[in-house]
Amino acid sequence: MKGRTSWIGLFVACSIGVCSGAAAAQPAAPPAGYKIEEKYTRKSPDGATTIEQYLNKDTDDWKWQFWARRQGAFTLLDPEPAGYPADFIFTNDLKWIVRVQKIGSGTSTLHLYRLTPQGYLRASKKPLGDLAWDYLKTRPDWRKLVKAPEYHDSAYLLEGLEENYRGLGVDWPANRYLLIALSGDADVKGRKPMQTGVVNGWRCRYDLQTGKFDVPALFSADNAKAVVPE
Repeated sequence: MKGRTSWIGLFVACSIGVCSGAAAAQPAAPPAGYKIEEKYTRKSPDGATTIEQYLNKDTDDWKWQFWARRQGAFTLLDPEPAGYPADFIFTNDLKWIVRVQKIGSGTSTLHLYRLTPQGYLRASKKPLGDLAWDYLKTRPDWRKLVKAPEYHDSAYLLEGLEENYRGLGVDWPANRYLLIALSGDADVKGRKPMQTGVVNGWRCRYDLQTGKFDVPALFSADNAKAVVPE
């Protein structure tokens, strides 16, 4: 009976997609209409991974797909197409890729991918940039902000990843953290509708080992100024 119960449990788990073998089928190549844009091709520092960017000009709003070639495998990094080309940054140990993605005029976000036996896969369902904004909303600084029905926000990496941020005077473990900055404007309604800066370079740290955010003490003073409206 115990063996029968285990078999039934496995069947149910697989039928709802929990079983590891129930992952969605990976497309073999870009769909019809997508053509490679060679000038946006990026290689990892060791040359083992190539990121190719494909553009579909057959639609009214052009769409981009990002594919990775590694050890004979050709895999789609993200099933959701983008509206613009992207930049790709590898951590020094090559276990992670950060995609810096423009999302509109003057706005951008970040996507994170981790190296697995199947190649590079999304590290989270939400973009890393969205997760950073979610984290800010849990912090006391969020209560200081001008609240508006619509924000035009950006998330971007701080410089220094290649040197493990030694320029900040820290001695953190190598390949452990990403430093992220957030900036955004809000549509403020009034006699004359306008946009005003409400977040101006608020910083946080993302731990690649634990998947958690925090704010190192060295950011406290600058973060207090970053949430004062312009």
